[in-house]
Amino acid sequence: MWHELGIALCLVLVIEGIIPFLYPRRWKEMVAMLAQVDDRVMRAVGLLSMLLGTGLLYLIN
Repeated sequence: MWHELGIALCLVLVIEGIIPFLYPRRWKEMVAMLAQVDDRVMRAVGLLSMLLGTGLLYLIN
């Protein structure tokens, strides 16, 4: 189980690094916009993302 978790975390890092590598200027603009977003909205988006990810994992397995 720990091996698979490590692989998953490494893949997250690779995927997260693609956008800043390819489009650094746009990524900076996006981060600046995110700094202005309300905390409630960010939490809602985070919860939605976690639920979507959990649902997709359930469907895959």
